[in-house]
Amino acid sequence: MKQQFSLEPADIVAHAPSLRGRKLMAAVALVAGTGFTLFGYDQGVMSSLLTGNQFEASFPEVIVEASHPNHATLQSFTIAIYEVGCLFGALSNLWVGDKLGRRRTIVVGGSIMIAGAILQTTAFSFPHLIFARIFTGFGNGLITSTVPTYHAELSPSAKRGRMIMMEGTLIVVGVTIAFFVNWSSAQWRVPIALQLVFEIIMVTCIGFLPESPRWLVKHGRNAEAMAVLSAMEDKPPTDPEVQRTYYGICEAVGVETSNQGSLRELTTGGRSQNFRRTVIAVVFMIMQQLTGINLVTLRTIVFQRLGLSDIDARIISVANGAEYVLASIAAIYVIDYVGRRRLMLFGAIGQCIVMLLLAILGYINSTAAQIVSVVLLFGFNTFFAFGWLGLAWLYCAEIAGLRTRALTNALSTASNWTFNFVVVMLVGPAFNNISWRTYIVFAAMNATIIPVVYFFCPETGGRSLEDLDVVFALAYINGDDPVKVSLRNDVPLAGSREADEILGVTPSMQQPH
Repeated sequence: MKQQFSLEPADIVAHAPSLRGRKLMAAVALVAGTGFTLFGYDQGVMSSLLTGNQFEASFPEVIVEASHPNHATLQSFTIAIYEVGCLFGALSNLWVGDKLGRRRTIVVGGSIMIAGAILQTTAFSFPHLIFARIFTGFGNGLITSTVPTYHAELSPSAKRGRMIMMEGTLIVVGVTIAFFVNWSSAQWRVPIALQLVFEIIMVTCIGFLPESPRWLVKHGRNAEAMAVLSAMEDKPPTDPEVQRTYYGICEAVGVETSNQGSLRELTTGGRSQNFRRTVIAVVFMIMQQLTGINLVTLRTIVFQRLGLSDIDARIISVANGAEYVLASIAAIYVIDYVGRRRLMLFGAIGQCIVMLLLAILGYINSTAAQIVSVVLLFGFNTFFAFGWLGLAWLYCAEIAGLRTRALTNALSTASNWTFNFVVVMLVGPAFNNISWRTYIVFAAMNATIIPVVYFFCPETGGRSLEDLDVVFALAYINGDDPVKVSLRNDVPLAGSREADEILGVTPSMQQPH
């Protein structure tokens, strides 16, 4: 191991975080998890409130009836407009993410969401509600495009998959909490105001956590970065593994010529393969939405369309959410053993089959067919939880290089929110116009996803974030397929001399330490 570190021990000690090892990981998971619980809650609370009598009395624009057929579109619009705010929040991260850093971006996003929650709670007109949802969504866009990156950069490679898959579970927990809260007799403003609890916890607790060591190195704060890496691994800074990780991060920064990540960097090829990696992340997030999960997330409405009463639809919705949570928990325990690609393929194949069966049962349209359809929606949740729920956020945080990670995650998250909006807007009118054939559309989407994943998505499990730079560089140099290289076991580790040669790193390119 190369000893090329001239950091002063006193400087490292001065920047040591108050938490180390498991306690630090647990604290980071708490903040990241709270952010994604908030994400799920904010989506779930509105989709279930739409069919409530008190909400309809306040906002008659969402009541779907024969005399107002356009209200189906307004109903979808009320949910989907939130995604528009999220889209602009995610896109704003292209310019503010790397300047503010991961922690401050999360604080800004959380503060905007606090103001937005207050605006939603005090809404007395439909335009007021719509504006409040856009404003809240802007803050959530900042959070969802930052939290996965922050969590990934503060997680050891061996545990990274499990740590970030928890975020997917907590999205579902948030949605399920929303259904339980809305089941109560509380006036609709109370469930909306409850999100303030999550927002305040997140904004308060992030102040006690360190900044991402990757961001710190990128901005020349190397002693602080080494202190955080040492705390993450709960090992001294002199430990060879800590030093290799630190050097690998310096490598990732050193191979680029500019001092700051820019939009132009996203279009570069060569050893970094930034353009390819950005396209993979953006397409991956689009595919997550095209699976049809938002069709299932609007479960109360969907169950009513299957012929269930309002009460029965809500009961089944809560049971469906509970099953979804259990399936996502199971996924946490297999992600780092099975790998990313296998779970993606497993999920897409299962989702495709479920959608085809739903279409067939929708065509039959008998009482028995409706019962089986309800069961199949539980099955869809299971496949999605294993293959696409938390894994999408994990994969996009992993696939990008350090120089462009904030930019790539901003674009991929923006693409997710864009297609989230499109799908939510189309589901209601689609069921009204083509009924069960809507399922055929999503079956075709899932079928298309399978070859895209197989041929274009490299395996990211079992490697450090910097090791993936070596994978793409090696594939470029040898003219190989990055997917095939990612499945090899002989790729040099970042921070080694062999990796230096592959990345084209020379001593003059390294940052001063």
